[in-house]
Amino acid sequence: MITTETTKRRTPMPRHRQAAMAGGVLYLLTFVSIPTFALYGAIKTDPTWITGAGPDAPVIAGGILELIVALACIGTGVALYPIIKLQDGSRALGFVAARTLEAAAIFAGVVALMSMVTLRQDDLGRDSVIIGQSLLAQHTWTTLLGQGLIPALNAFLLGSIMFRSRLIPRALPLFGFIGAPLLIIAAIGTLFGLWGPVSPVAAAAALFLSIWEFGMGAWLVIRGFNPEAIRRLTDPNGNVDTAAPGVGNAS
Repeated sequence: MITTETTKRRTPMPRHRQAAMAGGVLYLLTFVSIPTFALYGAIKTDPTWITGAGPDAPVIAGGILELIVALACIGTGVALYPIIKLQDGSRALGFVAARTLEAAAIFAGVVALMSMVTLRQDDLGRDSVIIGQSLLAQHTWTTLLGQGLIPALNAFLLGSIMFRSRLIPRALPLFGFIGAPLLIIAAIGTLFGLWGPVSPVAAAAALFLSIWEFGMGAWLVIRGFNPEAIRRLTDPNGNVDTAAPGVGNAS
């Protein structure tokens, strides 16, 4: 008796859908650093934290979350680049570079905080307070410049690509276009001492940019790129070129 087995082949996920899924998940992953506002509470409010008692775990946990965000930043650029370069190669490359620079700034800030943890564990006494304040200032400024100015550039670069290409609904990039200049104003105001890192302008900028990035991440995971936009970018005549880099079948 001969048994015949029929193997069902699953239709592979199109490459543009894979890119959308990866980019969306990584964008959503960048929001894991929200708890750091509470985790860093003690180290930022107590000038003598470095000589005090208590657990270091909250700061270490916050540092780990920030490292995840930094890696996710790089990942979003790498994941989306094969698609967005079809609309504008120069801006797409600039977006990848900006995301990498943002990640580098986050890493620098985390190194400063981990250095404070090391000094605290070594129990160097009052002499370490000044060093600790210097390291905390470094983290504050790397956060301001790395996550205060560069995201505005990201919003302009990626937002303009998404808006022109219609890869996602045009309403989403508009939130980024509103939030980006507000973020720049907030950062400049902080640089010149007009207000602190937390201000109404910064809060408004964070709200608009959060809607832009979280909305885009959720849309890419749930819906993916607009198939019509993929077809147009792949072949202006409307014929899908499955050999296009990073695209595959757009159906």
